Amino acid sequence: MHNPGNATPDRFPAQDRFADGAQYIAGRLTKGTSGHTHTVVDPATGEDVLTYELAGPDDVDAAVAAARAAFPGWAGATPGERSDALHRFAAVLAERAEEFARAESLQCGKPLKLTREFDVPGTVDNASFFAGAARHLQGQSAGEYSADHTSYVRREPIGVVGSIAPWNYPLQMAAWKVLPAIAAGNTIVLKPAEITPFTSLMFAQAATVAGVPDGVINVVSGTGREAGERLVAHPDVAMTSFTGSTGVGKRVAEVATATVKRLHLELGGKAPFLVFDDADLDAAVHGAVAGALINTGQDCTAATRAYVQRPLYEAFVEKTAALMDTVRVGDPFAPGTDLGPLVSHVQRDRVAGFVDRARSYARVVTGGEAPQGDLVDGAYYRPTLIADAAQDSEAVQAEIFGPVLVVLPFDGDDEGIRLANDTPYGLAASAWSRDVYRANRATREIKAGCVWINDHIPIISEMPHGGYRASGFGKDMSAYSFEEYTQVKHVMFDNTAVAAKDWHRTVFGDR
Repeated sequence: MHNPGNATPDRFPAQDRFADGAQYIAGRLTKGTSGHTHTVVDPATGEDVLTYELAGPDDVDAAVAAARAAFPGWAGATPGERSDALHRFAAVLAERAEEFARAESLQCGKPLKLTREFDVPGTVDNASFFAGAARHLQGQSAGEYSADHTSYVRREPIGVVGSIAPWNYPLQMAAWKVLPAIAAGNTIVLKPAEITPFTSLMFAQAATVAGVPDGVINVVSGTGREAGERLVAHPDVAMTSFTGSTGVGKRVAEVATATVKRLHLELGGKAPFLVFDDADLDAAVHGAVAGALINTGQDCTAATRAYVQRPLYEAFVEKTAALMDTVRVGDPFAPGTDLGPLVSHVQRDRVAGFVDRARSYARVVTGGEAPQGDLVDGAYYRPTLIADAAQDSEAVQAEIFGPVLVVLPFDGDDEGIRLANDTPYGLAASAWSRDVYRANRATREIKAGCVWINDHIPIISEMPHGGYRASGFGKDMSAYSFEEYTQVKHVMFDNTAVAAKDWHRTVFGDR
C-alpha cells in the first residue's frame, strides 16, 4: 500500500535530520548495527519518509554502557544541578516546539492542531514540572523511632533504566519515561517504537543542547524482539519501564523477572464512559466524541464503551452520530483537519476488522469505512459509532485502538457501575451526572486509575497516570512517578555509644 517517494519538505525534513543514523548513544547520532533496516512511512500519504538502520544487541549494549558510565556523575550531582539542567531542557523544547509538532504529525498522522496544542505543550510542561520535582527528593524526616537510635530515610536513584515506549504518543511517552528517571538521578536507555523514532531522538538531542551530560539519555531505535528484549534482559539495567499492550507487557514482565528488575507497566485500556439519566446530554455527547476520537482513538484512556442510562440512550446515539459526522477527516498538515489517519495501514486494517465483524452482532450507526478520493492512499478511517452490542462481544471487551465508540444502554445505577467494571482493564473511566452523591459513588466504585467526572481525557503533570488490574501498575507523571524511579534506604544511627548493648544478651551472655 506504500507509494515510494519523498515526503514534502514542508512537513518535516527527516532525511536531513537523521542522515547520521537513528540511534542516539553517548550524545551523538549513530547508525544501527543489526543488519536490518526499517522505513518510516507517512500514514497520511503512504509515502516513504526515511529508511534507517535498526538497532541490534550490540547497539543496546553500547547504550547501556554509556548510561552506566554516566550514572555516577549524574547521580552525584546535587538536586539543584539536575533541576537547573531540566529547566534549560524545558526551554530548549519550548524553542523547538514547531519542529517537534511537525515531526510528530509526520510520523504519527496527528493533526497539527493536536501536536501543537496537546503533545508538545504537555511535554514542555512535564519538563518544567520535573525540573521543580528534582529539588524535592525527600524521605521521612529524622527521628528517634527507637529510644537509642536516630533513623532517617534516603531516596536514592536506582541506576540504569531501560524504557520501552509505544507509537501512539512518541514525544509524550519519551518525556514520561525519561524525565522522572533523570530527575531522580538515574540514567536511561529509551527504545521508542521503530515506526515512530523521530521525536524521541530529537528529545534526547535537545537534552544535550541543554547541557544534560552525554550518556544520561540514550535512544535505541529497533524492534521489540531484537532491541527491546535485549534491553529488558540486560544485566546492567536495574529497572524496566514499559508502555504498550497487555499482551506484550506480560512478555516484558517475564523477561525482566529473570534478573529481578524493578518493573513499571502501563498497559492497555478499555475506558468506560458512564452517562446517568440526570447528565447534561449535550455535554456528554461532546465529551464522548472528543474522548473517543482524540489521536484517532489511539489512546489507552480514550472513551471506548459508552454506557447510557435508558432514558437518554436513543437521544445520545442520535446526537453522537450526528456530531461524529461533522468531524473533518483529512491531511494532518492541512488547515481545518480534525482527524488524521491511523498510525499505519496495518493498524487501519486491524480497526476495520473489528468493525466489520461487529456488523454481525451490532448496529454500525455511522462511519465504519475508509474514505476514498484524495485520502485513499492514507491510513484513514471514518469516526465510527456502534450501538446495541452485547456486553460480552468483541467490540465491547477488546481494545480496538481506533476511532470507534460502542454504546450500550443500562437501567439502574448498580448495573451501570457493574458494566463499567466488566472488562479486564482498569486504566481510566468517566462518569456524567449532576448529582454529586451519584458522581462520588462512581469515583469510589469504578475500578480505574483515573476517574473523570463530567469530562474525559484531560491530564496534568501534577497528577498521576496509571492503571489497575490488566492495565498494569506504577504511575507516570506527578510526584508519584518520581518515587517509581528511586529506591528507599533506611539509615539508623546508634545514639548511646555503649559497647555492650542490652539486646546483645538475646544472642550471647546474660544480663
